[in-house]
Amino acid sequence: MSSRLWIRKALSMFLAVAILATYSTITLANSEKIAGEIVVIGKSDNGQNPLVNVNGEMVQSGRSVFSGSTFTTQENANAVVNLGKIGKIKLEPNTVLSLTFDEKGISGNLTAGRVTVLNALDSVTINIPSGEAVSLNTGESASATSGKAQTDDGNNGHLLLYSIIVGAAVAGIIFAATTDNNRIALGGGTTIVSATR
Repeated sequence: MSSRLWIRKALSMFLAVAILATYSTITLANSEKIAGEIVVIGKSDNGQNPLVNVNGEMVQSGRSVFSGSTFTTQENANAVVNLGKIGKIKLEPNTVLSLTFDEKGISGNLTAGRVTVLNALDSVTINIPSGEAVSLNTGESASATSGKAQTDDGNNGHLLLYSIIVGAAVAGIIFAATTDNNRIALGGGTTIVSATR
């Protein structure tokens, strides 16, 4: 009887050691690789969603991407690489960008096209074919041909237009409230007709 008890104890001990060794190996093999997501924007000529080439493979929106990936956009597609809290990079049509990133920041090599930093924790360094390294902040973009960082003023024009419209509306309300010829008399001398008797 005691020999069976010792066999069971030994077998239980060996199983516990085997499970511990297996899980510690899996834990050591797990890497803390940061992943991003690609979002493809646009329509192709045949009405289907366009594709973006990532490391030689054609992908659609929602695909996970990793540091060191090379992105190539088609002429009818924009792509946004969403890296979560690290930032977002927009690739214009006909762009080729090799992108590296980690928890500290983003950098890349731009071969063709144009990229815009939509959001970033820190400035993004983009190397262009001329050998120049362009440092971009949120809202700035760089082109492979000019290389110069350019502020994306597309939203500033809309902001000015909205400000003018709101200012004109406020001025109209103030003018109407301060003049006497725009008075409306409510409740005077009208007959109310009821459908019930």
